[in-house]
Amino acid sequence: MKALHSELIPAEEESKRLLIMLHGLGDSIEGYRWVPEAFNLPWLNYLLVNAPDSYYGGYSWYDFAGDMLPGVVRSRGLLLELVAAQEKKGFAAKDIVLGGFSQGCLMSIDVGLRYPKRLAGILGISGYVCEPEKLVREMSACGKEQRILMTHGTRDPMVPFARVKEQVKFLRAAGINIEWHEFEKGHTIAGHEEIDVIRKFICEGWGEEDRVK
Repeated sequence: MKALHSELIPAEEESKRLLIMLHGLGDSIEGYRWVPEAFNLPWLNYLLVNAPDSYYGGYSWYDFAGDMLPGVVRSRGLLLELVAAQEKKGFAAKDIVLGGFSQGCLMSIDVGLRYPKRLAGILGISGYVCEPEKLVREMSACGKEQRILMTHGTRDPMVPFARVKEQVKFLRAAGINIEWHEFEKGHTIAGHEEIDVIRKFICEGWGEEDRVK
């Protein structure tokens, strides 16, 4: 399989802490260049990643309209390789947050719970979970040790709120550690309010709450 195209935006300070950010359907690296400035965490490196399939000027992680499973499985393999490659570059698993929006949310949770080492965190924004029952069966030995933040909009027209909330309920019952936040929003990121929740979650992974500007 061809490796995913990615771009590292280095931290302003010397650091080996990393957020891998996965975009949603039809988006790309270009749609997330605003993240470092908005998060305002000078000690955090960012790895922006393009999904493997072209989609109307952007990219997708799996087939949105047809059978999604082959694409999810393919992208899972590519992302597992991507995370492992960052470890070889000096970013320890415990210093990596894997996050994404919409399709990127699905892939972050799918990959993060299967990754064989504990990460600093898994972030899922406005997405859902592929085959929750299978994911619980296939999660790694450290799956229940992973920290997960999921945020979702009560007015999301693309990914129904009630469906995702039921998935979260199921995963929590299976012992998975999910912090859940609801926002009155559509299929988007809800400005400063949601960014503050995400920033706090990231910082708590390293006890860096006091260093947020």
